[in-house]
Amino acid sequence: MSVVSQLILQADDELRYPSTGELQSINDFFKTGEQRVRIATALSDSERKIVDEASKKLWKKRPDFISPGGNAYGQRERALCLRDYGWYLRLITYGILAGDKEPIESIGLIGVREMYNSLGVPVPGMVEAIRCLKEASLALLNQEDAKEAAPYFDYIAQAMS
Repeated sequence: MSVVSQLILQADDELRYPSTGELQSINDFFKTGEQRVRIATALSDSERKIVDEASKKLWKKRPDFISPGGNAYGQRERALCLRDYGWYLRLITYGILAGDKEPIESIGLIGVREMYNSLGVPVPGMVEAIRCLKEASLALLNQEDAKEAAPYFDYIAQAMS
């Protein structure tokens, strides 16, 4: 949910008009809209490049994942990992566009540890994958945009830890 929606719902729940501070928050949200769209566009347009770069970094750091017996051993398993990386990158763009981590939480993080544990996927490996996604993604952004995007990657990695 966007900052605007949250503030409106909160004010309505309390049967009041938005406060001056809340209106300033909405104004700040609108001021950063162009940046948020720019970041989301850069990440989505570069998804394949980001996923490829991140996976290469992960396999280099953790070759055991793609070795016989590893969770990403074989074409099918590796393709599933890459699919998940793309899914997390898309989830991050949702959060960036909303200017809030709530879409990441509600769409993608509820039960994620339990799911990976039940599938036998090492959660620390997924955390490392998110870090590799972050590194590959931020390398494509300017410093200011990278600073804005970084906390969304960190949020997912922290939630998985």
